[in-house]
Amino acid sequence: MSDSNNQKLDSEPSNKKIKIDHENDNGVNDNQLELKDFELEKILNNNTVRKTVCVQGKFKDKSGVALIVLEKNAFTEEVLDNEGYFSVDTELKTFFQNDIYGNYECFPRPSLNGVKTSIIYPATEKHIAKFSQQESHIVLETPQLYEKLTLPHINKEQFNLQWVYNILEGKSEQDRVIYDNKCERDGFVLLPDLKWDGVTKETLYLLAIVRRRGIKSLRDLDESTLPLLKRIRDEGKKKIYEKYKVPASQLRVYLHYQPSFYHLHVHFTYLRHEAPGIYAEKSHLLDTVIDNIEMIGDYYKKATLPFTIREMDNIFNIYETNGHVQRIKPNIENIELIDK
Repeated sequence: MSDSNNQKLDSEPSNKKIKIDHENDNGVNDNQLELKDFELEKILNNNTVRKTVCVQGKFKDKSGVALIVLEKNAFTEEVLDNEGYFSVDTELKTFFQNDIYGNYECFPRPSLNGVKTSIIYPATEKHIAKFSQQESHIVLETPQLYEKLTLPHINKEQFNLQWVYNILEGKSEQDRVIYDNKCERDGFVLLPDLKWDGVTKETLYLLAIVRRRGIKSLRDLDESTLPLLKRIRDEGKKKIYEKYKVPASQLRVYLHYQPSFYHLHVHFTYLRHEAPGIYAEKSHLLDTVIDNIEMIGDYYKKATLPFTIREMDNIFNIYETNGHVQRIKPNIENIELIDK
């Protein structure tokens, strides 16, 4: 576990204003954003299971749309003691008490109540679609569908990758990098994912971003990429154990298909953490990927791969137009009954 886990529990925030450094495309901080200046316009997604919410709005005196993602932090074992949640500063509000059963609301000290906050500014329509709650569908993508429909869409409409290049070129987020193999062909950078606070072991989540450009996704992997994939697996697991004391047998190491951005990257998460995107229709274990390629060198150029698309995604329109998915239509009769 990192040294930051040993910080004093009784240290309170020194400033009630939350400021977020904003970097331009060159990785340079040119201003700061403050939550007190945020003006809410719409709630895009309120996930009561994961305790996350994404809202859309704008900042005062600034142009462009902003998205803010708020997520309740997971409990850490280090604060489940008489200096943390069970300290004299913790208050209980009673809802009811019946015989041996009691139901309460707990109010621990403010330093334990942090909310993980991510800001995307300025956000594009693609970002808004990505974070909005909407219907999803599974597509079974053959190699032919990939070449005909998916690949042209990727080449035309993928997210800007400048933030990835900023990391790889040492222009941004270097204080967050925990390992850097600088081999241009088979090297990678390992750093905490934005969904992780970088401290809490229970929600450990890191990304390995490859240095070699031009590898977009699982579809581009073949026998020539085996040394790269094995290096990511072996060196990534070793470094995570050295720094966070999480053994290889408790790491989930996988790739997404489709990925959220089209520059090859590998996810490392703690096995006990139910991270987004770990399910069968999206996640491919790195060991399985390596094994498939060792058996058939061009396996992922021949395989039919499932992936999910959502109705606000532009690629959904492409697959719908070509007859591979059908949009969910609202039940008009039910709507009429509700209105009455």
